[in-house]
Amino acid sequence: MNVTHTFSANPLDRGDNERRDPSWLVNSQSDSNSRFLPFWQLNVLVQGGSELLLGWLNPNRLDAATFESPPVFLGLSDDIAHFAIDVSELANPIQALGLDDSWRFEDARMAAMVLPGDQSGILAQSRSQIDWHKRHRFCGACGTATTQTRGGHLRRCPNCNAEHFPRTDPVAIMLIVDDERCLLGQSAGRLARTGMYSALAGFIDQGESIEEAVRREVREEAGITVGEVRYHSSQPWPFPSSLMIGCHGKAISTDIRIDSNEMADVRWFPRDDVLGALRQEHPTLKVPGAIAIAHHLIKDWAFGEISWK
Repeated sequence: MNVTHTFSANPLDRGDNERRDPSWLVNSQSDSNSRFLPFWQLNVLVQGGSELLLGWLNPNRLDAATFESPPVFLGLSDDIAHFAIDVSELANPIQALGLDDSWRFEDARMAAMVLPGDQSGILAQSRSQIDWHKRHRFCGACGTATTQTRGGHLRRCPNCNAEHFPRTDPVAIMLIVDDERCLLGQSAGRLARTGMYSALAGFIDQGESIEEAVRREVREEAGITVGEVRYHSSQPWPFPSSLMIGCHGKAISTDIRIDSNEMADVRWFPRDDVLGALRQEHPTLKVPGAIAIAHHLIKDWAFGEISWK
C-alpha cells in the first residue's frame, strides 16, 4: 500500500514566510532565475515529445506584468521562486510567447500520464489554484471584486475585509469487498459512456467523518451496508480541486439496490474477473488506469495486499 499517486509528490517548498512579504514577491517576479508555468484555458504549457516536461519560462520570455491575472506563487526549489500564470487572454499563446513547435499547451489530465511524478504534483497545485482564482473573483459575502494577495493563497475583499482561501473538497472513494468479490459501479455520467467500472465515491458532508461518508455513500448508491472501514491513501485531484481519500470497506449486506439517479450500474465482481481487467485481458470489464486512485484501491485488493483476517 506504499504508493505515490499521480498528482502527488510535489517537491516545492510552498514558502509560507516568503509569500507574506509583498516586496519579496514583486522582486521575485522580475528575478531572471524565477520560473513561470503558463496555463491557457487551464491547459498547461509543456515541452518535448515522449519525454514530456513542464514548460517553465523565465521573466525574459514572459513579462508577467502584461497579463490580466497576477501570477500565483507556487513555492521554492533551490531558492528559486516558481510561479503559475494564466495567459488565457492570448489568442495564439505559442506564437505570442515566441516559442517553437516543441512547445504546446496540453490538457492537464493527459499531460499527467507522461510527466515525471514530481512534476505532476506541481501541475495539480498549479491548475487547482489558477482555476480557483478564475472562479472566485468576487466576494461571497458582499459581491465586491476581490484582490489577490499572499502570492495567491488569499483573496481579500476591499469592501467588507472578508478573506477567501483556496478550497479543497474532500471526496471519499472506497472499494467495498465481500470475501472474493468487490463492489464496482458506473456513475450515470462519464463512466457509463466509457463502459468502465470503478470504486464508488462521493463528497464528504460537513460534520461527517471519513468512515461515516464511506458508509453513507455506499448505502445511498448501492443499498449495501458497510462495517469496518480502513484508510488506504489519498490523492490530490485537480479537476477542479478535490482530495480523494481512498478506503477499503467490508460489506455486511450484499443485496444491491441501485440509486438510478446517481448510478447506471453497480455489481459484485469476482477477484478473477478484476485481475483480468487489470491485466487488460477481460473481454468486457474495464477498470480505471494507474493515474486514478481507484486503480490502486482495486489492484491492492485484487493482488491480495488487503486482508480482513
